[in-house]
Amino acid sequence: MRLERRHGWFFVGVTAWMVLTWLMFAKNLHAAHAAGEDRPSGYWIAHTVLIVVNLLLAGCFAWFAVRTLRHRGD
Repeated sequence: MRLERRHGWFFVGVTAWMVLTWLMFAKNLHAAHAAGEDRPSGYWIAHTVLIVVNLLLAGCFAWFAVRTLRHRGD
């Protein structure tokens, strides 16, 4: 499959969306925890793991986007 610049820009958009939504979720999760919301420990751990994994995925998509946009083609 041949990737073009438009694919790179698509990955930029996906990356931006993921970072925005997961950071907002992390902020809300932190606020709930700081407010003393009564949840089991597993809830906080599971959601923290989800945030970390998805931000790592966003980093991978960003790397892929940069490589795709820098590629000059043949």
